[in-house]
Amino acid sequence: MIQEMKFRLSPREGFSQEYLEQFVRRHLQLSPEASLTIQLKRRSVDGRSREVKVDVIADVYVDEEFNPKPLRGIEYRDVHNAPEAIIVGAGPAGLFAALRLIEKGIKPIIIERGKDVRSRRRDLASINKEHIVNPESNYCFGEGGAGTYSDGKLYTRSHKRGSIDGVLDTFFAHGAVEQILIDTHPHIGTNKLPGIIVSMRETIRHFGGEVHFETKMIDLIIQNSSIAGVKLSSGAEIKSKALILATGHSARDIYKLLHSKNIYLEFKPFALGVRAEHPQELIDKIQYHCDYRGEYLPPASYSLVEQVENRGVYSFCMCPGGIIAPCATAPGEVVTNGWSPSKRNNPFANSGIVVEIQQQDILAYKKYGPLAGLEFQKQIEQLACSAAGGKQTVPAQRMVDFCNNQVSSQLGKSSYQPGISSLNLHDILPSEVSQRLKSAFPQFGKKMKGYFTNDAILHAVESRTSTPVRIPRNNLTMQHEQIKGLFPCGEGAGYAGGIVSAAMDGQRVADALVEFLN
Repeated sequence: MIQEMKFRLSPREGFSQEYLEQFVRRHLQLSPEASLTIQLKRRSVDGRSREVKVDVIADVYVDEEFNPKPLRGIEYRDVHNAPEAIIVGAGPAGLFAALRLIEKGIKPIIIERGKDVRSRRRDLASINKEHIVNPESNYCFGEGGAGTYSDGKLYTRSHKRGSIDGVLDTFFAHGAVEQILIDTHPHIGTNKLPGIIVSMRETIRHFGGEVHFETKMIDLIIQNSSIAGVKLSSGAEIKSKALILATGHSARDIYKLLHSKNIYLEFKPFALGVRAEHPQELIDKIQYHCDYRGEYLPPASYSLVEQVENRGVYSFCMCPGGIIAPCATAPGEVVTNGWSPSKRNNPFANSGIVVEIQQQDILAYKKYGPLAGLEFQKQIEQLACSAAGGKQTVPAQRMVDFCNNQVSSQLGKSSYQPGISSLNLHDILPSEVSQRLKSAFPQFGKKMKGYFTNDAILHAVESRTSTPVRIPRNNLTMQHEQIKGLFPCGEGAGYAGGIVSAAMDGQRVADALVEFLN
């Protein structure tokens, strides 16, 4: 018998193969001699009731030979001598675009301003320990982009933008654990991603693509309103009539370059706020309605949203069992982000809590045109840095103290390695942000009993949720309306918001580029 079955299980049965098999044998009343193989297809945790359950869909084989279903076949072609296309940026969008081009018979030439993923580690250590920010190699710039050090959560609501399963298959083929193909909210972990990124790079090179690190594009070569190539900081030029621009949401110099060349850009709404950190044990108690999570359930997460004065206040990039990281891309600014290792076994849970920023909020910056949001974002980050002493120390305040407009007399432990400084965050955040956060936190506490507490520490600022600039493109050709052969892509262009959506956008843009070249 081969049958697809759905089960509602205890956490022990849902996350232990041994206990799952025991449950299925009892459920089907199988004899001890019957052979049984269970292939999980989908698994999700339901913590809405007092008793947490795990919903599982699986193919059950009883006295049948087990033949695993093959994954999506990915056939890469030899592109050593194929037509070429340039990709600027080796984040998720750039890497997945490159792999798709190789599938289609086009040779990708990837230009990445930062270092390879192994060498990046020294620069990250310098940020954490010595407060030194390398503007070319940091948490945002370098092989794998910000995605390498932003948790590896593989969840997106952008189901219409491409094949999520295809993205997950590609990660699995390059070393990710099989659980990402099963769990509703798949997660790789920051400690696992570097090896996977290296494997993807080696696939690109093996089949004939090129990857150039510590190579910075400083100008576009444009002839007759068409891309002809790029100029590099070394003085060299690379010629091509097709360019995928996948530089991420923090490459401010790229936006300024495009603006200086009168290439049309537009303001894009974004969000700004703080990164809130709670004890993971507290979040577990709230979400799982228990005093002790146990060994089988994963660390609990949460998702919160509240409308305050006609503006959304919401959680962003929630990291169970995670760490808050310094994500500045230039000296003199402070930026926070969060990530989790694969086991999510750190004692803290953190999440961005941010407020929507719209164009009417930044009228004082209108002289910067489409870059107004960028300038607004930068000045808040610089204010946070100077307020905390000019290094990577982050301004911090306990949650209830923040809502009472009171400087915290003492701060508890934080996972943020460069250190925290007790300050009133109302003096750093714009009033339209701080006042809405002040209203939202008590409301969050009503939705999650115990969330609104002085055991939570707010870290400022969380400002790189997405780009404040959009590089507009034609929805059919994926090219910029002004410049033929220029393909804006991923988060930096304003068309993605996370690893999976960026990867899918890279694939879509690569498909359009192939059609353009053909």
